[in-house]
This record gives sequence, C-alpha cells and structure tokens, in this order.
Amino acid sequence: MSAPVLVLASHNAGKLRELRELLRGKVPGLDVDTQVIDAATAGASDPVEDQVTFAGNALKKAREVAASSGLIALADDSGLSVDVLGGAPGIFSARWSGVHGNDEANIDLLLAQLGDIAPEHRAAQFVCAAALATPAGAEHVELGTSAGVLRTERAGSHGFGYDPIFEPEGSGKTMAEHTPAEKNAISHRARAFAALLPVIIDEVAKALAAR
Repeated sequence: MSAPVLVLASHNAGKLRELRELLRGKVPGLDVDTQVIDAATAGASDPVEDQVTFAGNALKKAREVAASSGLIALADDSGLSVDVLGGAPGIFSARWSGVHGNDEANIDLLLAQLGDIAPEHRAAQFVCAAALATPAGAEHVELGTSAGVLRTERAGSHGFGYDPIFEPEGSGKTMAEHTPAEKNAISHRARAFAALLPVIIDEVAKALAAR
C-alpha cells in the first residue's frame, strides 16, 4: 500500500468516494484508493465548527487536520441561505431546530417560518465552501452555489437535509427528486470542489514529487 498523501477532513464515506472519483487519473502516480483517505483512517478527530462563515469553518477543519496528520487536507462546510431570512439558516443549517442533524425537524421549522411567504419571495441557495490546507501552511478556499426556491411541501426521496423542499433554478423538481448523478452535476458541493480541483491536483503532484 502506498503512503497516504491527501486526507478528507470528514468521516463521510460517500464524500470520500466522490473525492476519489474526482481525482482518479488526474495526477500521475497517485493511487486514489490507498493514498486518498478519510479523517478516521488518518486518526484525525472532528474539529469544532465555531467560525461564523462557511469558508471559516471549512478552512479551520482543513488546517487542523493537515497539522495533525502531516498530509494535505481537504474540508467543506455547507448550508442553506434563504433570502427573506437574511441568509439564515446559513452556518446553522444542520442544527436550525436546535438538534444537530435532525433533518425533519429542521425542515418543519423552516416551513413554519416561511408559512406566509409568497412563492415569488421564497428564493434560496445552497452554499458550499471547499478548503485545502497543507502541512507547510498553504491554504486555498473556493465557493460553490446552487440557486433555487423553497417549496411549501416536501417532494422526493433522494438526498438529505433540505433537499426535499429545495427546487434548483429551472429544474421543476426538488433536489430530492433528482438522481444522485443529476444532483452531483448541479450541486453546490460539486461546484466548489470542481473550482478547487486545479489547486488539489497541483499540491498533490508536488507532494508526490517530493517523496
């Protein structure tokens, strides 16, 4: 097994698979299946997300995992920004109802808060910040967004979070009604990592060359 060179600051197996496929064949000499690992494999704990922006949280996670693992680290932070709520839930998206990760409660509360809001004023966007940090101190952040509107009722069984009530611009169906492949083509996270990809490739290539 080749020594790891890149760590994703997450314990999410789905995100790791996506990253490996994003990099597969892009960097000469990189074995994505053994050299691109997750935080658990690297023995890294989850940093506390205590910053006030998506970019701040993503960069903090990447910076801390790079320092503890000695590897190039990637991290992301994302959420929903509703225009009429001044950008909320924002960084509090995953715990909007008061309990972290309770998707149903979060959606219920948001729908109740928007109960009297007309369709033309229900604009929102998903936002993702993707960050890279190296043990040597290099840092880079990119943002990705997916604009749309919020439905008044849930629809669809794919996805997670607010996907059942978020309709991407021009799609005519909620994010949860898109297949995983369709979602990955238009998602805020996919766009953020695509923007960061040239930097990832460059830093990984340099790290491999230095070995």
